[in-house]
Amino acid sequence: MTVESTAARKPRRSSGTKRAAGAANAAKPAAATAQTQDAEPQLVQLLTPQGDRVDNAENAEFASFVADITTEDLRGLYRDMVMTRRFDSEATALQRQGELGLWASLLGQEAAQIGSGRALNDADYAFPTYREHGVAWCRGVDPTNLLGMFRGVNHGGWDPNLNNFHLYTIVIGSQTLHATGYAMGVAKDGADAAVIAYFGDGASSQGDVMEAFNFSAVYNSPVVFFCQNNQWAISEPTERQMRVPLYQRAQGFGFPGVRVDGNDVLACLAVTRWALDRARRGEGPTLIEAFTYRMGAHTTSDDPTKYRRDEERAAWESKDPIQRLKAHLLATGGADEAFFEELEAESEAMGKRVREAVRAMPDPDTMAIFENVYADGHALVDEERAQFAAYLASFESAEEGH
Repeated sequence: MTVESTAARKPRRSSGTKRAAGAANAAKPAAATAQTQDAEPQLVQLLTPQGDRVDNAENAEFASFVADITTEDLRGLYRDMVMTRRFDSEATALQRQGELGLWASLLGQEAAQIGSGRALNDADYAFPTYREHGVAWCRGVDPTNLLGMFRGVNHGGWDPNLNNFHLYTIVIGSQTLHATGYAMGVAKDGADAAVIAYFGDGASSQGDVMEAFNFSAVYNSPVVFFCQNNQWAISEPTERQMRVPLYQRAQGFGFPGVRVDGNDVLACLAVTRWALDRARRGEGPTLIEAFTYRMGAHTTSDDPTKYRRDEERAAWESKDPIQRLKAHLLATGGADEAFFEELEAESEAMGKRVREAVRAMPDPDTMAIFENVYADGHALVDEERAQFAAYLASFESAEEGH
């Protein structure tokens, strides 16, 4: 079991991994220094890339948390991942067509998000970044509501309290502090609930995340820190960000850290259930490192071909989370071709609905930017509103003059 206590451990690296020193390392091209901390990382895995179940003593504790999963449940997890990927690809296409200003794709990270998202109870609360489209799906947020912010028509199209799913957070790492504070409140209220905070490997280098770790440990907060290590913080590989495996950072703060196969939806579900169960029992925080891969660009403004090799992506594509579960379902007779064909048709219909909904989104009232800045109004905001209104009116006067 890959759980670290507060005792010191040596970093887990494969024998073939070597760190260049000094200037030699700095001189390497970024693409040549991609994540190599663990060529074959030790992690919790319940489904191999070929779709075979892993049954060993090391994973037994975690496997017990998915012992109740039925074939129907597995089909449901597969559907979740397929629908999420279809939505994601539609959003990427919409941005390329000029319908969205930006999009952050989750391609390749479906298992980490669906597995962890389905582990949550209704009373649990999730604090996402801007990439947790799969978690939003699990929390019942309409996919079209995720796109308003990226189209620039709102700041988030859903009520966080209806789904216990907070608005997307753009400021890197700050949501971990929000989650910790919320979890401290949950503990004081004595509620039977837990909190989960999502962030990436790059965000783990932010001071906010370290502060959240410390506060949550000191106050024994019922929060799970779920880090999706997709190997790249934009163009910076993980090995240039940290000297030890990411999950081991929990040691210094006094709570467990676990590395899980982030492309294995069953393992992600099991480990997150385990961590949330700990939190609800009053045993404090847990750090989960979902070891996965960002197959696409960081956002649609990024070009990953500039900093990483095609061979690297190809190696990770062989571990595709959706194909992994499909192989398992086919091998065990859990689904037939008719199931996959029906799901394909359903996903295409969803893509069409999303496309039509985005194009029909009305532009916001131009003057709405001045609303709700202060609860009781403010003289400076009133002055700025009047100035902006006059500025807009000047264009109307110019058009009338012509």
